Amino acid sequence: MEVTGTALRMSLSDIAALAQVQRPVVSMWRKRSSSTALPFPAAKGHLNGVELFDAVEVTAWLHATGRGNNPEARNDVAIFARLASPASEAPRDSRQTFDGLTSLLTLKVISGQSLGRMSAAQLLDAADEADPDDVFLYTELEALGSALTGLASFADRLADSAFSAPAAFEKLLAHRFKEGLREQSDTALTDAALKLVGAAARELAATLDGRPVYVDSTPGGSDVMLRIAQQAGETTAATFLAADLDGGASRLARRRLAVHGTDNAPVKIDSNGAFAVSGPAVHVAQYPAPGNPEADTTGILSGIENIALQMDDSQRAVIIAPARVLCDALSGEAGNLRSDLLRSGRLRAIVKLQPGLLRAKPREPQALWVLGPSYADVPIADRWTMVADVSTTALTLDVSQDLISDVAASMGDRATIRAHSFRFARLVQTRILLARHGSLVKGAAAKSSTAAPCAEAALRIEELLHALSSPASGSLLPAVEANGPGDRLHPAAVQDLLNAGNLKYVKGVRLQAEHINLRAGSRILGREELLEPHGGRPRFIALLDFAAKYPAGRLTEPGDVIFCTSPRPAAMVDTEGGAVVVFPARILRIDRGDPGGLVPDVVAADINVRPDADKNWRTWQLRRSPDRQRRPLATALGALQHEQARARERLKQLEELATLITDGVAGGSLTLTDPMTHAGPEEGTE
Repeated sequence: MEVTGTALRMSLSDIAALAQVQRPVVSMWRKRSSSTALPFPAAKGHLNGVELFDAVEVTAWLHATGRGNNPEARNDVAIFARLASPASEAPRDSRQTFDGLTSLLTLKVISGQSLGRMSAAQLLDAADEADPDDVFLYTELEALGSALTGLASFADRLADSAFSAPAAFEKLLAHRFKEGLREQSDTALTDAALKLVGAAARELAATLDGRPVYVDSTPGGSDVMLRIAQQAGETTAATFLAADLDGGASRLARRRLAVHGTDNAPVKIDSNGAFAVSGPAVHVAQYPAPGNPEADTTGILSGIENIALQMDDSQRAVIIAPARVLCDALSGEAGNLRSDLLRSGRLRAIVKLQPGLLRAKPREPQALWVLGPSYADVPIADRWTMVADVSTTALTLDVSQDLISDVAASMGDRATIRAHSFRFARLVQTRILLARHGSLVKGAAAKSSTAAPCAEAALRIEELLHALSSPASGSLLPAVEANGPGDRLHPAAVQDLLNAGNLKYVKGVRLQAEHINLRAGSRILGREELLEPHGGRPRFIALLDFAAKYPAGRLTEPGDVIFCTSPRPAAMVDTEGGAVVVFPARILRIDRGDPGGLVPDVVAADINVRPDADKNWRTWQLRRSPDRQRRPLATALGALQHEQARARERLKQLEELATLITDGVAGGSLTLTDPMTHAGPEEGTE
């Protein structure tokens, strides 16, 4: 489809998106073609200081020169262009144009007609018929005034360019960042987050009777609802209830549900945020919502409270919000409000998710709350809540599926929960959560996927000892046997161990390059040594220079754990002590009098298996061992490390031997003889 007639304008960024190239490439085209037979089209005007170009001229130039990576540029141009205002009118507000176009696309779907041939009066009559109560599109079309018919023709072109009106609607919404729709861009979730919340909601809906009903009472929420509709497809009929609130965000959400042909209806919300939904339903909510992106902690918890207050035991809820609100430490009014929600008994699961799920704030971790039946027959003191911490675990397909399985199991009674094998979650009595002053998911980090069952690990150790059959390791390693669950200590976060005094944190020193040598002095341990523990040349600093130039510096002690977080978490144990740790490397020092079950080699091992993206070292979970096991464990690990060092030295010797033989024979300086030629005569042959 070649766009003609109505004037369309494009910025250089729009042209780059249309041509599927980087923005600087368009500037290069413009500069290099200026003296050729096909110069880049001249700008037709400016908007807020940005040059605008005629879309028809641009697509003709792309076609004639063969520039860009989009052979369908002429057909796709309407998606990336904007309608120019007549010279007699002031430039239209981009938000008004956006609202008008999305309303026209919705009207196109509802009416099933082409809009470009309709007059303004006919368009408003059709809008009144489609939206008699003016809850999602009539006001937006009426506000366009004389621009209504021009935008109607443009809406037809958009739909043709995107192959359907719903696809064109989503294309417009995908430009939410570019168009300055802050309430939309500030609350946009990533695809991984939407998949998780949508799949969890559908899993909970499958446990309820009747046709699935999904409710979003937040102002302007539609991303999760639409994802649920897309996941269900045409195989599962469902009803979607969106908040009936004033404001552009809520009206846009209802238009979005309508343009995709969902069975939807409004939910009345009063001035206090209260509402009522009867019968089985699954509530979905994202906070902060597009209609209230500046909501604070108390506002978010108040919104969740309104959901919980109207729920009965036939309803469920899946809520995603910042982890600082749902599971991190809270105090004051917000802390009391969250405690009240815990006491209600409806909060069945708390899951801390990884950072990067909110596009506008990629470093802010999110969290899930799952609400369900309160089980009034269970005494308050015996009620439980499922908690999980997957903040350092990527939401791969298997992780999401197992996490959703854990969440669904949390809806059951005590017998159902005991029958389920949780991968990520554990059950905590609600009264313990209420008594906590820190994180609600403390100690609930995802279990290591490398941990083998006790009996299997013990059997495999015996097999390895037999295969190695080393006299040293066989004599120094004690016998192993499987333990019961009661013989273990739970892992603890680094910050909790620092607070308890079991660990001490020592900063690294910033050394000047001229004080470092490769000959002698105190060893230097830094990021290079951590990332390549058995490679690279050792570095040193003269002890007198260190004492004189860095009086605040401290040397390591035997057993110190040296670690860094960038470019990935890495750690090693300094068994000798007396070394200088260079920033960004740092020290975790275990208290000898009260180690809290920590063993240096275990601490280093736990750090070395952290995901590359896990930089928040204070939240790292460290495994602990009972006091009676610390010495045997340290002895066994020391013996194995000695054997490993011997094996590495033997490997170096073998590599050196292979090199000498290869070079000598190939260079002609050595001759190899067949060992068999020097063997003595066989018995009985003389």
